[in-house]
This record gives sequence, C-alpha cells and structure tokens, in this order.
Amino acid sequence: MNTTRPKLHHLNWNLLHTFLVIAEERSITRAADRLLVRQPSVSAALQRLEETLGSQLVQRDSRRFVLTKRGELLYKECAEIYRSVARIGEKLSEAHDELTGLVRIQVVTHVVLPAFDRALTSLSRRHPGVTVRIDVATSQDIVRSVSQKLSPFGLCLLPNPLAGLTCRLLLREEFGILCGRDHELYGRSDVGLDELKDEAFIALACGQDGALEPMVSLREGAGLGRRTVASSPNLEEVARLIAAGLGIGILPLASVSDAVEAGTLWNLSSAGNGLGADLYFVTSPTMAMSAAETAFLQLFESELASEELGDDPAAEGGVPDMLDLPL
Repeated sequence: MNTTRPKLHHLNWNLLHTFLVIAEERSITRAADRLLVRQPSVSAALQRLEETLGSQLVQRDSRRFVLTKRGELLYKECAEIYRSVARIGEKLSEAHDELTGLVRIQVVTHVVLPAFDRALTSLSRRHPGVTVRIDVATSQDIVRSVSQKLSPFGLCLLPNPLAGLTCRLLLREEFGILCGRDHELYGRSDVGLDELKDEAFIALACGQDGALEPMVSLREGAGLGRRTVASSPNLEEVARLIAAGLGIGILPLASVSDAVEAGTLWNLSSAGNGLGADLYFVTSPTMAMSAAETAFLQLFESELASEELGDDPAAEGGVPDMLDLPL
C-alpha cells in the first residue's frame, strides 16, 4: 500500500471545482458543457488531480461512470468547501442587508407542483441577489446526496419515508400505461394487464436501476417490461418512442396530458388502477443550511401551508398551476 502523502501544495481550487462538476454530472462531456470548456481540458484536469493526489478518483468506460471510494470522499469534501465559500460571500454581504448565495435543488423528472413554482417566484422577488440551480437526478441519487449532506433538499419519488431524513409527503403522482396512435390496442378502454405483459416495452432509463426508483416497482407490479425494445433517460424521448409505435410504456399522466388530449398517445390503464408514486420533499435534519437555503425553505413551507388551508394563490396573481420542469 502506498502511504506517501500527496503533494497538496500543487493543489488548486480550479482542479477541485472541475472535479466537483464532474462528480455531479457523472460525465466528462456534460461537465465540459457546464463549465463551458472543451472536453480534453476537463479530462486533463481530472488526470492532473489524480496524479497530484496519487489516487484514482473515477472508474469509467463506455458503459458506466463510477466514483472510487476516494473519489466519493473527495466529492463530499469539495461540496463542503464550495458551500463554505458560498457562505463567505453571504457573510460579507450582510452589511449591505442584501441576501445572496446559491440555492441548489435536486428534483426528479417532470415535477408538477404549483407550490414549488410559487416559492421560486417569491424567492426571486424578495431576494434578487440569490441564485437558483435545479439539478435533475434519480430518486436514489437525491436521497444519497441529501443523506451525505451534499445537497440541502430535494424532490423525489419514494415508496415510503426514509429513516434519518425528514420526508414530507407532497402528493400522489398518477401514472398511466400508454401506447401510440398506430398501436393495435389504441382506442381500447377494456385492456387487461394480462394482455399487455408480452407487449414490447419502452423504458424510462432512470427507472431501470436503483431500488428507490418507483418506476421499477410500477413496471414490475403491473407485470410489464418482459421485452424491453427501447429506452431513454429523457421522458420526452420515451413519449416520442411510444408515439412512434415501438411499444408501450409507463409515464406520469400529468406530464403527457397534452399528448393524450391531442390523441398522439392513448392511456390503456383504467382509472383507479393503482399506478402511482408518492412525491416527497426530503431534507437532512442535521445539515446546517445557508441563509439563502433557509429563505427558500421558509417560502416553500409557507406555500405548502397556504395550499393546506385552501388558499388560491393563482387568484392573487400567482403563477399558473402547472409546472413542467424539463429534467
């Protein structure tokens, strides 16, 4: 075992920041796009950091991208450094009585939540110095990130609340089994699950891995997906594949309501079929939040409380009731 200490005097924040983005994006290409640099520059920065630390940080090939144990440890430390730097900016701006900072929110694909939209609007109006970053992730990654205190909070789909986290149930999201206009079952309302079990299936890729991702249990619970012929991590592309007639698929009905209304997609599942998943707002009770994150949390909780009391923010000039985030 190599016990030589790495030469940390060669380490700089640019390398750490680049690695932080690589770890968050789980991709060299996406990290380069986010940093607005060329891909070889990101690869070179990662190699230089690994050489400086004397450790491999990432295992990657054509099929997967995984942080090593030391990579995970460094990612957690880099995230904490980034949050500390952000807090410095907030502290220095307190004399001007203007709230600044970054609010990072992780969400699952295509959240439809009016209270969330209104909280973002209120945050922008009350604290224009605060910036917001919304990252798309699977439920499993969101839970992992919040549990490890890499993110302050997130919106994810869970079968049940999780121990160690504060999990607030927001709503029940209904899913449907969909087919395209050219599918032989299009237009039928009497299709049983037994008839669908051997149908070609289009999978939402983010729902294929991870025990916390409800798409897996929805698919398996309905007995579907024995013959998966296509997949995509993007909900719109799954809808496109279904509409093109390649097979059937399970998608949240709120996100494809326009396509169903236009007749491009047909909902084969009957009302009350039990296809659904619970959307939770998860936070870590032991994580110290920044002033900007606390401000957003208070606004969001206020909007949720208003909904529970039956208030109608839209009638007071609020934002529309639909929020369709391209995650």
